[in-house]
Amino acid sequence: MSITSHTQAVLLLTACFTKPEKSDPQPLTPTEWGRFALWLKEQDILPEALLTGDMGRILINWRDARITADRIRYLLDRAGALGLALEKWERAGLWVMTRSDAAYPSRLKRRLKTDSPPLLFGCGNRSLLNQGGVAIVGSRDASETDLAYTRELGKITAMQGYSVVSGGARGVDEAAMLGALDHEGTAVGVLADSLLRAAASGKYRRAVMANNLVLISPFNPEAGFNVGNAMARNKYIYCLADAAIVVATSSGKGGTWSGAMEDIKQAWVPIWVKLHPDNESGNAALVRAGARWLPEGAFEVSALFANRPTSSMSEAPTLFDQMQSDVGTKLGLRPEAVPSTEPAAEQRSSVPGTEKPAPLPASFYDYFLLRLKDATRERPLEPEVLQEHFGVSKSQLNEWVKRAVEEGTAEKLTRPVRYQWRQPKAGQQSLFGEGDGAGTSRD
Repeated sequence: MSITSHTQAVLLLTACFTKPEKSDPQPLTPTEWGRFALWLKEQDILPEALLTGDMGRILINWRDARITADRIRYLLDRAGALGLALEKWERAGLWVMTRSDAAYPSRLKRRLKTDSPPLLFGCGNRSLLNQGGVAIVGSRDASETDLAYTRELGKITAMQGYSVVSGGARGVDEAAMLGALDHEGTAVGVLADSLLRAAASGKYRRAVMANNLVLISPFNPEAGFNVGNAMARNKYIYCLADAAIVVATSSGKGGTWSGAMEDIKQAWVPIWVKLHPDNESGNAALVRAGARWLPEGAFEVSALFANRPTSSMSEAPTLFDQMQSDVGTKLGLRPEAVPSTEPAAEQRSSVPGTEKPAPLPASFYDYFLLRLKDATRERPLEPEVLQEHFGVSKSQLNEWVKRAVEEGTAEKLTRPVRYQWRQPKAGQQSLFGEGDGAGTSRD
């Protein structure tokens, strides 16, 4: 396998080639590599310079308690092990890419920033990594009913021209991918382990050869199953997609649950859940946490992408479209004329006899504040996350958050910069409810 000196340096610093001893220095994690790579960039130093340059001189100003100069030297001194690994991977038809490669998925870099994996090992059609699609995930031990439902979801997604993105594990993940591939669709599998074995698997080989499948992993292609790796890769599944569907999950535990909750908190993509009759089920718990019930019967896959800007389709609704939609609903317009953008739990709040709906916001700024309250209920969010979440320009977002901070209806946190809704002081007028508002602007 022919690789550049840049890729060689990143591989040596971040990848495992053999099972390391506990006493051996460990390769840099994605977060550690992000920190080190940012410092190198600030110093105008290319990673490959570490292979041939004066290490002591290059790292003279580097200070990090975890990423020591000795650790870096040890990792770089593994060229022999790297050569043997590359030869084995090449025979299996694998490739490797770094964050600097043009084919590296832009969604990962945009959504995860320096936490995006420094390396991706893979086989198959790498162009699929930048086409988005629908993440379909669920339990390894799903029922036959759920597996049949999942295969149908994969088929529907494929027949409407979208890729399935999943984790390749047995159960729901595998059923979703095969459901798409069996109907000449495309799929992206983000594996937590055993990429080398999966690449040679008969169930995937035909799709790989037909350029309908790409299998990737941020971990050593020969790595066995590891709970930590399985949890860590969940975010990559969501961030490669435009929307996500959870077919089946347990409440409060397991990889499917933790991955879905992480997506809800980070607001990477809209998340939908298969309807479940038990209000105590994990599916129902996800909806209470902020996910939406997936419509029953036939539906347009593109409708799942609502409220999210994507690069593979026309512009999704922005905050302005959302306000118009909600206002139309409150004014009694037909549902088919003004599609709802609210989660199912919020839609139910307008049923007669339940909680009184909030008054209509007086301006787009007021509506932004209302949405900011919901978006930052669990944790403060970075400006980039808020900008993508609301679908507004950077300058518009900056203007609104600055005003909200000055008015005391939002709080700015630093290191890194984040914003969060701030409870108004007693007696302050609220557009959204007594003692819980954002002023009464009219611009």
